[in-house]
Amino acid sequence: MTSSVSHHRAELPTSKQLVRSTLVAAGVAGIVLYSTILPAEYGVDPTGLGALTGSLAIGEMKIPLGKFPARTDAMSVTLKPGHSAEIKLRMKKGAKATYSWHVEGGALNFNSHGEGPGDAYKRYKIGKSENADTGVIEAAFYGQHGWYWRNGGDKAVTIRLKTTGNYADIKLID
Repeated sequence: MTSSVSHHRAELPTSKQLVRSTLVAAGVAGIVLYSTILPAEYGVDPTGLGALTGSLAIGEMKIPLGKFPARTDAMSVTLKPGHSAEIKLRMKKGAKATYSWHVEGGALNFNSHGEGPGDAYKRYKIGKSENADTGVIEAAFYGQHGWYWRNGGDKAVTIRLKTTGNYADIKLID
């Protein structure tokens, strides 16, 4: 039996067109992988688009608590008079972080709290005119947990924070 459909060579794609189409398809697949699939499925956001679209939060909720490796960090922040700063740890529900901070050059008002999806909020501790604090934050829900400091004094001070625990990252939020 023979085919009744006749193909003319001019109708078929050239090798150059096939290679170009394959490269375009691979590029689109790579963009979808890095911008959508990795954030939504694995909590990894190499492009930052997952955080903008909300798909990163979906992926992070899927990460078992043990997947955030134990880590230790140290940060310093200098606050001018009247200025404030926040440092937050991204944590899973039930994760723990041990911390200690002290102020060089004065005392600060502070509160430690957590913020999560929707209206989730938890205050852990509050203090006025403090120059140091230590403790453990146990995340009440998935989200950002950490400290807010305000310099009500008349000279600049420096906060030195050390943390150890299971959290994804630590960020200074101005």
